[in-house]
Parts: sequence; C-alpha cells; structure tokens
Amino acid sequence: MSGQAIGQARPPIAAAHLRQDAWWALPLAVVVVLGSFIVYSTWAAMQNAHYFAPPYLSPFYSPCLYRSCLHPTFGGGLPDIHLPVIGLLSPAFLILVGPGLFRLTCYYYRKAYYRSFWLAPPACAVRDVKRGYTGETRFPLILQSFHRYTWYVAVLFIVMLSWDVLLAFRFPNGFGIGVGTLVMLVNVVLLAAYTFSCHSCRHVCGGHVDVFSKAPTRYSLWRVITGLNERHPVYAWLSLFSVALTDLYIRLVSMGLIGDLRII
Repeated sequence: MSGQAIGQARPPIAAAHLRQDAWWALPLAVVVVLGSFIVYSTWAAMQNAHYFAPPYLSPFYSPCLYRSCLHPTFGGGLPDIHLPVIGLLSPAFLILVGPGLFRLTCYYYRKAYYRSFWLAPPACAVRDVKRGYTGETRFPLILQSFHRYTWYVAVLFIVMLSWDVLLAFRFPNGFGIGVGTLVMLVNVVLLAAYTFSCHSCRHVCGGHVDVFSKAPTRYSLWRVITGLNERHPVYAWLSLFSVALTDLYIRLVSMGLIGDLRII
C-alpha cells in the first residue's frame, strides 16, 4: 500500500491535471480550422456573387432557388426575398441550413466542438471548464437527437450536387472536362463519403436489425457502411476542406483572377 494506511484518504492533488503532453494542440487546431471555415462560409454566403462560372456552380449556392440566380436550378425559381436590414437575402443562407444542421448535430463534430470551443472536456483527464454535467438532456442540446433526420436532408443535397457535377461536363461548345469539373467531382465524392459513413446511415442500413441471418443483404450493406464509419472523422475534415476549396476555386474563376484549364 506504499505506506498508506487502509481507509486513509488520499492527499488532494493541487494541479488541475497531471498531463504533461501537448494535449491542448488538438482543441486549438479544431478552433482554428473549424472557426476559419465558419468565417469563410458566412462571408461567401453574404457575397451573393461570383458563385457561378459556366458550367460550374458553387456547392454553397446549390440548388440555386431564386429567380435572380445566375444559374437557377428549377425553372423560373422562387421570388427573391428582401429583408429590411439585409436587403436581398443571399440564396446561400437557405442552402447552408441543411448541410449546416447535419454537421452541427454530427456525432463526431459534437465531440470536436464540445472539446475545443466549450472545453467540455478539453481532453481526456483534463477537467471541464464548466462544473456540473447535464449531457444532452436539456434544451437546446437535447435537439442534437434530431441528427438522424438531418441525414435524410443531407442525402438530398448529395443528389443535387451530383447533378451539378454532371452539368459541369456541359460546356457552351459541348462535352468537356476542366479542372473545375474534377474539383467538383472530388468534392461530391468526399461529401458522399462523409454522408454515407454517418452513424445514422449505418443504423438505417442495418443497425436496427435483430437477426442478421434473416437479412443477408442488409447485413452486407451494414458491413460496408461500418467500414466507412471507421473513417468518418477523416471524411468529416476532408469534405469540410473540399467544399470550401471548391467554392473558392469557382469564385476565383468567376472573378477572373485565375483561369480554368480545359483538359478535354
């Protein structure tokens, strides 16, 4: 017992924690990267310009719903919305709600921003900044349980972004492939990998099946999604970078700051 009598209370530890490694590096990196994405996506949504460079449409503005869109997705589009303070509301704010809620309620992103922004807890064996733990049993965090429903919305966006990729092969003079085409293709692949590696997708495919032997097809699909799910955090970050870089590329081409190289 190392000289300590049985039943004797241990001496209190004065230090907040006993970790001596750079435990703060990961939470800090998440704050910088995720915070930068939030700032950029908000700025890009407020611009309401330079989101279309034929035949490329920024994922932040897809589907383009307003009549004033440079590339309306559905016929004549919806009437433009004007707010007293903001004026013409950028269509990107309507578009970002769906994917934004999906990422906000994502199981992995919850862990990431709980630790980095709220410091609850910042890392393993490091005390929470806020005393007391209520989990996600109270408002507004109890709304995180709606994540499984936001997954269906995210799937719809994958379909629409895939259609945009097909349109990115249609140049004014016919079929073609440009650097922008490949950028949009890689982006939708990474977004699809993130969406279909989600825990909610895994549950839909077979997580609620009691006897897999009676549902071999569901079991095979569940195993594939489980393999993807193991890399869900990787896809979460890669898709975050790809969607921002895709918007940036199309924006720079639209502004004439860079040229789009035509491959075919």
